[in-house]
Amino acid sequence: MSGSPRLLVLWCPDWPVVAAGAVAGTSPLAAAAVFSGNRVVACSAEARRNGVGRGMRRRDAQSRCPELVVHQHDPDRDARLFEPVAAAVEAQAVGVEVVRPGIVAVPVTGAAGYFGGEEALGELLVNEVEAQAGVECQVGIADGLFAATLAARRSAFVPPGGTPAFLAPLSIAELNQPGDDRGELVDTLRRLGLRTLGAFAGLAERDVAGRFPKDAVTAHRLARGLAERPPLRRALPPDLAVTEEFDDPLKRVDEAAFVAKTLGERFFAGLAHHGLACTRLAIVAVTEAGEERVRVWRCAEPLTARATADRVRWQCEGWLTTRDRPTAGIVRLRLDPEEVVGGQALQLQLGSMGRDADAAERAGRALVRIQGLLGPDAVVTPLLDGGRGPAERVRLVPWGEPRRPAVEDRPWPGRLPAPSPARVAPRPPAALVLDALGDEVRCTERGELTYPPATVAVDGGPSRRVLGAAGPWVVHSPSPAKRGARARIQVVLEGEHDDLALLLRVTVGLDPQWTVEGVYD
Repeated sequence: MSGSPRLLVLWCPDWPVVAAGAVAGTSPLAAAAVFSGNRVVACSAEARRNGVGRGMRRRDAQSRCPELVVHQHDPDRDARLFEPVAAAVEAQAVGVEVVRPGIVAVPVTGAAGYFGGEEALGELLVNEVEAQAGVECQVGIADGLFAATLAARRSAFVPPGGTPAFLAPLSIAELNQPGDDRGELVDTLRRLGLRTLGAFAGLAERDVAGRFPKDAVTAHRLARGLAERPPLRRALPPDLAVTEEFDDPLKRVDEAAFVAKTLGERFFAGLAHHGLACTRLAIVAVTEAGEERVRVWRCAEPLTARATADRVRWQCEGWLTTRDRPTAGIVRLRLDPEEVVGGQALQLQLGSMGRDADAAERAGRALVRIQGLLGPDAVVTPLLDGGRGPAERVRLVPWGEPRRPAVEDRPWPGRLPAPSPARVAPRPPAALVLDALGDEVRCTERGELTYPPATVAVDGGPSRRVLGAAGPWVVHSPSPAKRGARARIQVVLEGEHDDLALLLRVTVGLDPQWTVEGVYD
């Protein structure tokens, strides 16, 4: 049903803490946490028992656990030390894919048949990782990477086709996995009363697409047990792989870091030229002695140039520093996109401006260049300001100018309640609102409709039956009612295929003038 491959995920709990502790020589049983930007990105089980959690500030974490061992976030360290774990899994199963340091995924079908079933395969890999890498881990199996990852955290083996039922009772917070950055979406869904994945999955995809950011559609697919994105059905060009050969073999990590940056930029630019982005990247290294090493990195989000370079650097560092390092230096590196999606799925730069300093700087330079070509008012950003109606509350601020509200956010009697309409017309079309007897509906000075609306005709079009209405909300003004007071109502109109929800505005008094102020999608 889902089209998602059946995967086994091997998960090393709290891997950043385990890797940091291995380098620092601290006890794996100690209360410890890894910090980035003064916030917890990972913590040990003992730290969690003392009240420390992901996202907590350092001061709060240490106040809850005074003996907390503090480590700094180092993705290079995490990836370098995880290579022996991936190699141990690869020694028993083919098709190993590193999702991120701490998690690997393995296709189940062939390996499970060879080793005598899914449970036997899982037990074998756990024992092999502990024996070869000295690391404790858990495994889980399900349809799709997202469900398999959650199954691994619970050591669960979900039967084929049972992924939606497995996901349904889980907390909506599971959508906010490390690296996904869905905290705001999860908070919004909680406020709406959607506290489980099943409750979120029960919404219509059209409603999710119309009311939430684009990433919510991906999250909704995951909650339903589907693949992150529908399959890409276009033919792929043959020249997507990027290869770099070296006259002087790579033997040091600093050399690999320099190569990774240029190679990642070339790879990303080549895909972008064809309107594509990569979600599964194969990194192939050939040594001077003819040895070939291959590692596949799977990513939930399409790789940027920087993310590609990070994975190339991590992998080269892992190969060059582990006990099972090649006997000679690397003379050829190849990046091969094993899975791609349409480039429209990669919309990270502007959306991450508040969280990624590099993205903010690049986007800022681009916007300034556009202003230089088209004028200072050609690039604007929206700012939510004070006011009563939807059009009044949104103000467009030219890029570079201070984003300060122009109107004090005080109580606004008559303000339209949430949700706001998705579309607001710059020139509201006229409307004719009639009651059941065919008389035009008016709003009195006391803020009451003369009769319930029965039909609405927009801009001289055909009349449509009113299925439901809410309001009116009268805009209080210091002026007398006859000099411009107005009211708003929300109506749902019957349609041949889909119902239509509108926000209508009317002048208060004996001569009503109805207009369509907004449309709800």
